[in-house]
Amino acid sequence: MNWLLGRYSVLFYAMLGNVAFGTGLMLGIGPEAILGGCLLLSLALSTLGLHDFFQKHSPVRANFPVLGRLRYLFESIRPELRQYFWEEDDAELPYSRNQRAMVYQRAKSEFATRPFGSIEAMYDEDFSWLNHSISPVEIQASDFPTTVGEGDMAYQASLLNISGTSFGALSPPAIEALNRGAAQGNFAHNTGEGSVSPYHVAGGGDLILQVSTGYFGFRTPTGDLDEKRFEAQANRSQIKMIEIKLSQGAKPGHGGMLPGAKVNREIASTRGIPEGLDCLSPAVHRAFNSPLTLLNFADKLRHLSGGKPVGIKLCIGHPWELIAIVKTMVETRLVLDFITVDGAEGGTGAAPAEFSDHLGCPLTDAVVFADNCLRGAGLRERVKIAASGKLVSAFDIVRHCALGADWVNMARPFMFALGCIQARSCASDHCPTGIATMDPSRYRVLDIPLKANRVANFHRNTLDAVGELIGAAGIHHPSALTRRHIVRRLSGSEILLADQIYPSIANGQLFTDEPIADPRLAVYWDRVGQDQFSPITPVEGPAGPVAQPRNSID
Repeated sequence: MNWLLGRYSVLFYAMLGNVAFGTGLMLGIGPEAILGGCLLLSLALSTLGLHDFFQKHSPVRANFPVLGRLRYLFESIRPELRQYFWEEDDAELPYSRNQRAMVYQRAKSEFATRPFGSIEAMYDEDFSWLNHSISPVEIQASDFPTTVGEGDMAYQASLLNISGTSFGALSPPAIEALNRGAAQGNFAHNTGEGSVSPYHVAGGGDLILQVSTGYFGFRTPTGDLDEKRFEAQANRSQIKMIEIKLSQGAKPGHGGMLPGAKVNREIASTRGIPEGLDCLSPAVHRAFNSPLTLLNFADKLRHLSGGKPVGIKLCIGHPWELIAIVKTMVETRLVLDFITVDGAEGGTGAAPAEFSDHLGCPLTDAVVFADNCLRGAGLRERVKIAASGKLVSAFDIVRHCALGADWVNMARPFMFALGCIQARSCASDHCPTGIATMDPSRYRVLDIPLKANRVANFHRNTLDAVGELIGAAGIHHPSALTRRHIVRRLSGSEILLADQIYPSIANGQLFTDEPIADPRLAVYWDRVGQDQFSPITPVEGPAGPVAQPRNSID
């Protein structure tokens, strides 16, 4: 039965077809073209089936010749089938259908209101909302700018900007469309670690130059920072701020690699690396190994760039590391202009599953901690906080501003505005929309002017929604939001303000005798110093001293 109707049936009937159709051709029974075509098909199936039957690599194919291959076909299209047919509208994998639809509608400036009421489960745990006012205010269209840095080179950052998008990870027309959209909407575009490409420049929009562990675009042959090349790049008029990338939320503590097959002449020239060889970015910087040397490095970059704002980007891990940086800023007066807090929810083209799923602090908790650190040290007004990591809606922006952010960065929502369909094939170079690929036959379909308009539309319509939200709360600017504006449900019968959930620190409280509500600051503030990222003294645990963590540079 296995041969007639079971697992070997395709192989059996293909071989039977070989005999039948071959005999028919030899005896001249029936049209030769049809018999010949059927014979070729049966020969192909029987050859494939025999190969499957005798091979040793796949037990499924050996036990189910030809039929076993359907498993791989269905697995390959499973994400598409799930997205189109079985996925719930609010299932975030990683972005829900509702979230993607909202971006598409705003990018096209389409009618985006929702009929018949909310579909949110408002009595589920973790549901959050913004408290409104009985005296709402009218907000005029605005970018809600935040001043970053000091002096003539201070930058007016929009409330919403494009997060790091490297040339090579995204295609040439995708980079140019994003930057042209940023120019139209008067907001900034982060270059990502791949440095400034011709396509970033062609767009004409404001750029945030990212300095990664590989120092791409301004590196020496040995992989160190080339100060002269950096100075030439950083003094471009398009460059508005400098961001030192310490880690990213999608894979904190992990370096990156661009396969040599993707390192064409253009990417090699942009990054300053050999053509055709794997492009590796280390997990740590070679230019510094302590809070003090980090701040000295940042000060050097500020000087080389002519005084432009300089900050860091990190996914928060060990709390004492950020505390050490903040404390060193207080002691040395070498102050960063901003800190980009990247949540563990952040996206990337490719990352190990364990790094994406179980490493790094999620964004909400990270923003609260960064805000507490700076506020307790008396630096909150001087050092701005940017938040990034799976933000998409106006409410996401408002909520994180209330928790402590000054502005937010988004990458994947702007990719949706370009036409991304969340196929999750970014690492394969087979992106179906031409956005995350270096294949010219795929990215030729991107119309740069059209996509740039959609990028600008998404930015404008999202900020208009922010204005309506904060206006309903009786507030004129997101900077006036506090944790008392956000309410979170803890159970079916219990709600608390965010101010009651998260520990709060008064301005400069770390220099007083008042009790510190944030236990991380209370424990580590007096145990960190300028010369190492790890605590100076061992921390007492329930069973005695806990082993002192090693310096992250070791």
